Amino acid sequence: MSNMTYAEWQAAATALTFDGRPFIDGRRVSARSGETIAKTNPASGKTISHIHACGSSDVDAAVGAARASFDSGVWSRAGAGFRRERLIEFARLIESRAQDLALYDSLDMGKPVREAAAIDAPGSAALYRFYGEAIEKQEDLIPVTPPGSTALVTREPLGVVAVIVAWNYPLEIASWKLAPALAAGNSVVVKPPVEASHSTLLLAELAIEAGIPAGVLNVVTGRGSVVGRALGMHDDVDMLAFTGSTEVAKQLQQYAGLSNMKRLALEAGGKSSNLIFADCEDLAVAAEKAAFGSFYNQGEVCSANSRIFVERSVYEEFLRLYARAAEAYAPGDPLDPASGIGSLVSEQHADAVWSTIENARRDGTIVAGGTRPEIGGSRAFIEPTIVTDVPADHEVHTREIFGPVAVVTPFDTEDEAIARANETPFGLAASLWTGSLARAHRVSERLVAGTVSVNTVDALGFTTPFGGFKQSGFGRDLSVHALENYTDYKTTWMQWG
Repeated sequence: MSNMTYAEWQAAATALTFDGRPFIDGRRVSARSGETIAKTNPASGKTISHIHACGSSDVDAAVGAARASFDSGVWSRAGAGFRRERLIEFARLIESRAQDLALYDSLDMGKPVREAAAIDAPGSAALYRFYGEAIEKQEDLIPVTPPGSTALVTREPLGVVAVIVAWNYPLEIASWKLAPALAAGNSVVVKPPVEASHSTLLLAELAIEAGIPAGVLNVVTGRGSVVGRALGMHDDVDMLAFTGSTEVAKQLQQYAGLSNMKRLALEAGGKSSNLIFADCEDLAVAAEKAAFGSFYNQGEVCSANSRIFVERSVYEEFLRLYARAAEAYAPGDPLDPASGIGSLVSEQHADAVWSTIENARRDGTIVAGGTRPEIGGSRAFIEPTIVTDVPADHEVHTREIFGPVAVVTPFDTEDEAIARANETPFGLAASLWTGSLARAHRVSERLVAGTVSVNTVDALGFTTPFGGFKQSGFGRDLSVHALENYTDYKTTWMQWG
């Protein structure tokens, strides 16, 4: 599949079928309102599907199905071994449908299909396998208690978990939440993004095929202002996991407080920095990685390293190397394996990113990119853009742009670099490049970020937790620590003497 040609991907896309109906209690149903939302392919502007616009009654039905399945014990009390086998089969089925899942995400939100097929789909499958194996290896506790008593401390599933998914990695982000939530024994209601619902809907069908009982995984489609709010305010949702903007994360905190004080795990916005020190051992590699960190996935990455600070003595050389590296991310048809990046999620979003570029052109210098080509009749494409010479309070420094735009600024001292890196309300990720082990430890300790990548960018893996500080949210995805989002301790004290 990774060796498929442009023509082969186009043919596969033509043969793909779309179904925008929600998935509740083990089957596809129609939204009770009868309303649908036209879904276009941003790379072509053509309508490919109609997503059903669910309302509060559909959310009630999905939450009710999840509650019934949880209370019945068909999944929650089935045992870790049973859940392990079902999740491993789920992973196998995801691998078997990797081409369709990759095409859904590519056609929905514009990412290069080669990346969705080679990274997103197999990575998601591997994650279900990871948590299937991990949950059976968790240990309960018997702490020390006074003579004549025994206490058991066990990890218990929370109940009904709501998941709200972002559109930039629809399949992967859904899996980051679903895999640990399901492994722990919860039942789940997912609200996928209107912009990219189809891969999550297919996941729900594959879950049934894998033997996960009906009602354990439900998908409610529609607008965030309706479905997201209904889940956030629902008194029978025990926990809500979210990836998206800081603005929406704050709304969800309010909904939790106004309803049943449900638990939250919020992975919100970011504005990550990348510090390049003069003692970096290979400036060319640093520039290549910086281009990846700022332009991969069209820059639509919450942890994108879009603020690059370079020690002044190597600033000009780095800028030259970085501009050259950016050329590898030239936009093109997402179905063409030769494209460096795809389209942004919509022309409307591209308009907002373009407005930022125009402001930067007025207030600073565009040293690379700064164009908006029309490809295939769509204006959702933007060339990777490098900005310099803008003031510290300019929006390219302060606002999460969520597009292929990065700003490069020189610094003179280590303290200055750290201060500039931390000069943001976000704290999701950061990177630094140095040949000094002492500096690597010293600087990474002072950077306020959930993940600090040294001599690489945006490093993550199944075994390490991912999440942020400050207004980047709280709670962690990935690793066994993510299970803590979806479980809590229960003490059973037995007095026998």
